[in-house]
Amino acid sequence: MADEDIPAEEYPAEIEEYLTEFDSSVDSLHNMVKTMVSVSKNELVQKLDPLEQAKLDLMSAYALNSLYWTYLVTQGVNPKEHGVKQELERIRTYMNKVREIADRKTAARLDKAAASRFMRSALWEPGQEKANATPGGSQAKERKEPSRK
Repeated sequence: MADEDIPAEEYPAEIEEYLTEFDSSVDSLHNMVKTMVSVSKNELVQKLDPLEQAKLDLMSAYALNSLYWTYLVTQGVNPKEHGVKQELERIRTYMNKVREIADRKTAARLDKAAASRFMRSALWEPGQEKANATPGGSQAKERKEPSRK
């Protein structure tokens, strides 16, 4: 028996909006899957660097397992007691590792030479030769304080 055979009056009014949203989500998902399937994976992977490839693979695995989770729910099976829960957790762990690697790439780098100059300057004591000599070998000129009257 198809869903179209059931008159709309038999559906509770509260869930009609949810069903409409679900139907549009399924249509959207169908269009995305059609787009992904239209391009071969080899063509897609050649355009990506290894980190992006890992993200694509993890996203695909997570999406498929999430769809299976949804399928289990529609069949009346508790997905929390199914192996799909552990698989989703495993994929999430790898997604976090990939995110950490990506964050490390964009993190600020320490300029060791500049840091050592800062430290030498901060630890300078009067009576010692200044470490910031000019390139010609002579000491940098100190500014004279204006005299206060």
